[in-house]
Amino acid sequence: MSVIKKIGFFSALILVLLLVIGYQLDGWWNFITLGFVFIIIPLIDSLVGKDPENISDAKIKIISEELYYRLITYLWVYVQMAVVIFGAYAVTLGNISSPIEWIGFILATSLITGGIGITVAHELGHKKSKLEQFYSKTLLMTVCYMHFFIEHNRGHHVHVATPVDPATSRKHEHFYKFWFRSVFKGYKSAWRIENDSLRRKEKSIFGFENQMIWFHILPLLFCAILTVAFSYLTGTLAWQVPIFFFAQSILAFTLLEQVNYIEHYGIVRNQDQNGKYERVTQLHSWNANQLVSNFFLFQLQRHSDHHLNAIRRYQVLKHYDESPQLPHGYPTMIILALFPPVWFKLMNPRLEDWKIHNLDKHGHEQ
Repeated sequence: MSVIKKIGFFSALILVLLLVIGYQLDGWWNFITLGFVFIIIPLIDSLVGKDPENISDAKIKIISEELYYRLITYLWVYVQMAVVIFGAYAVTLGNISSPIEWIGFILATSLITGGIGITVAHELGHKKSKLEQFYSKTLLMTVCYMHFFIEHNRGHHVHVATPVDPATSRKHEHFYKFWFRSVFKGYKSAWRIENDSLRRKEKSIFGFENQMIWFHILPLLFCAILTVAFSYLTGTLAWQVPIFFFAQSILAFTLLEQVNYIEHYGIVRNQDQNGKYERVTQLHSWNANQLVSNFFLFQLQRHSDHHLNAIRRYQVLKHYDESPQLPHGYPTMIILALFPPVWFKLMNPRLEDWKIHNLDKHGHEQ
């Protein structure tokens, strides 16, 4: 892999720098991170273009095992913890005071904790290493979305591109309807998956061996520790901390759900005569191969290969020409998804093209 690409995966740290710069400059400057993500990155994407290059099969194993790439994701865990603690400082002892500053600062923070943090948690959560799984849960704790660790790995990856999966958006379904279904049914699914697992092991679902119980306790405990610490430092109740913490959490996992929405919009796997769904292939996720936004998102936009090879590390994910392609990178598509008429006009024709090229073995469309 080229030196540029190796360094490129540190790009996400730019957002942390912009968060701090916006905070220091005050006022509307707190929106500088949003401007960078949703204006500057798409512009650079359009200028730099796409990256169809794949690492050769002979080198995949070697590059997959390079510690360098794992250390980047490990580093992000500590960066994210620092960002959340810095946020608690900014809203209590710092200069975040006006409504505009609050809004800009929380939105900027959520782009870091959700856009980057959950992406890294997603990468780490698929790995077999206990350390990487621990780091994944730690990142998800900072955004109150720890059940994602269960539902995504043991639910979404099993049922993706079927009506059973709450995180697969349906054709003609706008994002706002999808958000409620994915958030609440995904949460319910995580409980079911964990409870069923414990029952198979003949263990109580009400004990502390149930991960879902811990997944509720830990974010609350983390927020409580921050609140107590900054209450001590300010000499009064730091009520700003829980408001900041839960607000950025909601926005962070909303960003995740926007990504879920655009990754699988309208795609459904074929069924055989017995109702069994075909296996997941590179045809069952929307891809975006823009070079720059893929640096920031650890190649999450190469999503088809991720579903084809869930444990494959981000640095060696492949591009497939036959995968359905989004017209723009994730930052642009996230904004377009907020406007259903625009989204449907842009994506429904592409979905129909995908259907035509994905006929079942009997020659019938989905």
